[in-house]
Amino acid sequence: MNLEFSQDEIAFRKEVRAFIEENYPKELIGMGSREDLTREQFLAWHKILGEKGWSAPAWPEKYGGTGWTSTQRYIWSEENARLDTIMPLPFGVSMVGPVIYTFANEEIKERHLPGILSGDVWWCQGYSEPGAGSDLASLKTTAVRDGDHYVINGQKTWTTLAQFADWIFVLCRTDPDAEKPQEGISFILVDMKTPGIEVRPIRTIDGGHEVNETWFTDVRVPVENLVGEENKGWTYAKFLLAHERSGIAGVARSKRGVERLREIASTELIDGEPLLGDRDFSRKISQLEIDLTALEFTELRTLARESEGKGPGPESSILKVKGTEIQQRLTELTMEAVGNYAQPYLRGAADDGSNEYPVGPDYAHVASPNYFNMRKTSIYGGSNEIQRNIITKMILGL
Repeated sequence: MNLEFSQDEIAFRKEVRAFIEENYPKELIGMGSREDLTREQFLAWHKILGEKGWSAPAWPEKYGGTGWTSTQRYIWSEENARLDTIMPLPFGVSMVGPVIYTFANEEIKERHLPGILSGDVWWCQGYSEPGAGSDLASLKTTAVRDGDHYVINGQKTWTTLAQFADWIFVLCRTDPDAEKPQEGISFILVDMKTPGIEVRPIRTIDGGHEVNETWFTDVRVPVENLVGEENKGWTYAKFLLAHERSGIAGVARSKRGVERLREIASTELIDGEPLLGDRDFSRKISQLEIDLTALEFTELRTLARESEGKGPGPESSILKVKGTEIQQRLTELTMEAVGNYAQPYLRGAADDGSNEYPVGPDYAHVASPNYFNMRKTSIYGGSNEIQRNIITKMILGL
């Protein structure tokens, strides 16, 4: 594999870097990993990219994609990771968007793709249920045909940022008598303002409100909102999950995370010397970098495959497993590096005894929330155990 950039690619990197530095909202610098952003903050960079025509680099040009090569998309992700930008949320650009332009009719494409590109329409995902997570085919939410409408009843859970969403894509059971559970599922687009939808917050361990449970009670949805064919939703769901798993790998962000970890380890002391000089800790970082380099090569091969017109295959499961394991190890090593300062409730008082504030350096304040939040990555998008089953079957042929 040739890892040297051409002169055109070097020029492209300079163009991208200049655009980000000149246009990324200054008030959002350093806020890329936070979950307590407002709707406007989440969408600010997306809308700027939409105006530029850069919000969906992986889409085909005919639907608003950039036409970039796999190498250019790799450079794009690296440059955004360098500044830790808040990228367009994946639910529209990376998940439902590709499903729509691949499987939906022209009317749905014309109606929904422009809003995804511009950032004017926020999407959320209605997949998981209390009894159907990685075993998604056991979902119980129903959509019953009533004339020109489906009537949806059921519950979805872990609906990320549904409190901000305009639309939701929902997997529903439309044929309860199908021979196999996967054969009776449909993929339906639902306006979140439709009567009968209720979003209830789920508070995470760090006190944040990132996820929700979403209830559907006699929600009437026009039949025209069905994507593709009725009872073929499992096919579209698998297609979507392959795209999601590829994106979860987060190689560029993890590379930036290792750089930050080295900076922290150069600052924190052990026995009066920088932690980075400790042989055991330095070995852990080096092993992490080796694994990350191997994952990066896999991601580049996947991008090259996509540039040939081939969608993500079972290698997306490898990206998902290794990518999330590396992300978790990063947060674990960061917690180890900052030591006692990582305690989430460690507080000190100002000189006048008022206004408690976090104790320790700024980089320590987010170590604990990031660690706890990152526990989810090996579960969502299909748990890593399920991904290993896919690898065993589809790649190893066992």
